[in-house]
Amino acid sequence: MQSIWWFVGAMLLGVIEIFTLDLMLIMLAGGALAAGVAALFGAPLWVSIMVFCLVSAMLLFTLRPYLLKALRSRGEVIETNAAALVGRDARAIDDITAIAGRVKLAGEVWSARIVDDAAVIPEGSSVTVVAIKGATAIVAPEKG
Repeated sequence: MQSIWWFVGAMLLGVIEIFTLDLMLIMLAGGALAAGVAALFGAPLWVSIMVFCLVSAMLLFTLRPYLLKALRSRGEVIETNAAALVGRDARAIDDITAIAGRVKLAGEVWSARIVDDAAVIPEGSSVTVVAIKGATAIVAPEKG
């Protein structure tokens, strides 16, 4: 019966991995499969847990980096969501300081802050998004 729970856990981790695509949960699913096999052969629970931990750690630290490198070498990684906004141009709709400001970015209004070494950016200026932290765009004055 214990092995069934390990196999169900492995399947759930595999299904969730389909939605995350970061190759983390699939490594844990591999550990759960190994623990399920150990339980199937009559290993006590503590041995199954140790097998899960060891196999998962081995997969995470050996196989995952290789697979990520192989995936990234196949082509350009297309950024999505907030990460896709880094490097884009925006327009300051308020003065932007180290503690306050707003920009119009990709048709939306974002709260904004300047990068550490930049001067206050006046309203109406063009800026470039350097980073996104939470719901705040970190911007620098546009060069050129």
